[in-house]
Amino acid sequence: MNDSSIPLDLGPAADGVAGLLDGVPEERFGARTPCPDYRVDDLLRHLLGLTLAFRAAARKEFGPLTDVSPTDPAMPAPSLEGDWRGRLRRQLDELAAAWREPAAWRGDTRAGGVGLPAEVMGRVALNELLLHGWDLARATGQPYGADDATAAASIALLSQETDPAARAGTGFGPPVPIADDAPPLDRAVALSGRDPGWAAA
Repeated sequence: MNDSSIPLDLGPAADGVAGLLDGVPEERFGARTPCPDYRVDDLLRHLLGLTLAFRAAARKEFGPLTDVSPTDPAMPAPSLEGDWRGRLRRQLDELAAAWREPAAWRGDTRAGGVGLPAEVMGRVALNELLLHGWDLARATGQPYGADDATAAASIALLSQETDPAARAGTGFGPPVPIADDAPPLDRAVALSGRDPGWAAA
């Protein structure tokens, strides 16, 4: 897609996550991921929740998904019962479609209890998809890539705040040193505080 009326297309990042789901066997649900706080099943629940929250943010449909932190006990964790792959694929498609509306990028919006300018929120949503897709791919031993626009947007966002104290509670650690000529996806991963060389045991 090449629409000059929206800053970024979340479709490639959403498709990247969707393409991993058939390669996630349920016997891997308890496996480690590059996120120390998440096992594979935790990561999948997080993806199920964030796709709904950022879709609501794009549509400015304010309510519990936009106004309550996902860590609040009042917010039940998404279920992995039934066809979780089908649900997550649909939600990924709906998320990308919601952010293809020019109105999604205008004004202010909220997600998970955090308010931001909508243009920043869209970039945060893209970054979440890219990085958690990488997490899921590494945890399940699958190949993963990113288009140049998505990787560049993630690098730009993550480069804005690298102070460890400011990153506390964001899920991002201090940036990991990496060569300036490293591939863009590796640079984005390193800026998030992840080791680009991380591999499942």
